[in-house]
Amino acid sequence: MSHIGNAFPTAELQRRDAAHHMHPFTTQSQLANKGARVITSAQGVYIYDSDGHEILDAMAGLWCVNIGYGRTELADVAAKQMRDLPYYNTFFQTTHIPAIELSERLARLAPGDLNHVFYAGSGSEANDTNIRMVRHYWALKGKPSKNIIISRKNAYHGSTIGGGSLGGMSAMHEQGGLPIPDIHHINQPNWWAEGGDLTPEEFGIARARELEDAIQSVGEDRVAAFIAEPVQGAGGVIVAPDTYWPEIQRICDKYEILLIADEVICGFGRTGNWFGSQTLAIKPHIMTIAKGLSSGYQPIGGSIVCDEVAAVIGGDEFNHGYTYNGHPVAAAVANENLRIIEEEGIIEKVRETTAPYLKERWESLTDHPMVGEAKIVGMMGSIALTPNKEKRAKFKADAGTVGYVCREHCFANNLIMRHVGDRMIISPPLIISNNEIDLLIERARKSLDQAMERVQADGLWESA
Repeated sequence: MSHIGNAFPTAELQRRDAAHHMHPFTTQSQLANKGARVITSAQGVYIYDSDGHEILDAMAGLWCVNIGYGRTELADVAAKQMRDLPYYNTFFQTTHIPAIELSERLARLAPGDLNHVFYAGSGSEANDTNIRMVRHYWALKGKPSKNIIISRKNAYHGSTIGGGSLGGMSAMHEQGGLPIPDIHHINQPNWWAEGGDLTPEEFGIARARELEDAIQSVGEDRVAAFIAEPVQGAGGVIVAPDTYWPEIQRICDKYEILLIADEVICGFGRTGNWFGSQTLAIKPHIMTIAKGLSSGYQPIGGSIVCDEVAAVIGGDEFNHGYTYNGHPVAAAVANENLRIIEEEGIIEKVRETTAPYLKERWESLTDHPMVGEAKIVGMMGSIALTPNKEKRAKFKADAGTVGYVCREHCFANNLIMRHVGDRMIISPPLIISNNEIDLLIERARKSLDQAMERVQADGLWESA
């Protein structure tokens, strides 16, 4: 199979891209000067660019290509559905078979009494739905003032106005008048960067109790919900100390506030179970889903909703929806994707074989002079870059300077590994093999060596 599939010179494609295509989270002028990397095809855990490089995609696209690239079954299902029923809406007392079948499957796979699905086109849209749903829920229960949603700093819940407000990314809040009213943020459970002299266990309890403090500060009668990712993804794969989630659960139960688990990244096998909530023993009322739902092969997201919330919302007309709610092609592809994950035992293999191996290899990177800690849950991991491990020191240079240097070396070594500030993060396809994990670690270590050499040569090896 040819992986290039490109009749145009790369420079010409880059010129055409720069002329008309506005990229997300990008300084367009800088990219135009540098030229975008043009991806032409993909297979398994590898992507191929217009110059013919074979690149190990340790990010599974954007955390989403869980079953890997090149599964023709999904293309076949999409083609058949496009011929049978390419589109119809689910407004006006109407439904279709792909939405019915996918909803049934999700209700079966989701934990507890999470038995109802409201669809969206993405995780961002689904979190916008959640804002309206939890506020409407409390209004229907005679408590319309219960409308504050508490989230966390450095959380990521999408980049729409609603999703971006729920998220706690300061760079996003600086643009476009975010956050919207009645969204409050508490501190994140990032012990490495913010734990000070506390043990991880003490720090986990302290950060969880900020939720209780916030509830008491604004008033229990004002708080509708708390939203959080089981493991913070885009914030740098921040894994909370073991004490954190049990205390969060206790507080949500005590004050009767809805718990929303944003499973956009953690869902569909990423943590070694179907959902991150199962891995971390969280009992949410609503789970946000997207990404791994279709392994990124079609844009689809949604909210899986518990019986109680669905019953209350279902007692009134919910004036909310999207043109592509439960889009038949996207739903058919998602259903086939989930069938493959189930029938091929992909999550069991992750949990029992490849995730333990990846954990062992990933944590071995802490012997590198520039790596302070390695955190990993299932198939999502991060390493903290530091000039001084003992003091958990930050670099004196602006946050992200060193991380960017490392990322550029990763790219040059045909490895897609992202940086978030000065943390390097991975989230490979769930189908990655032990041999491919070895290759990932080999390229990561080479990139760390080169980055450290460059950082020292540039005089950046200084603690803040």
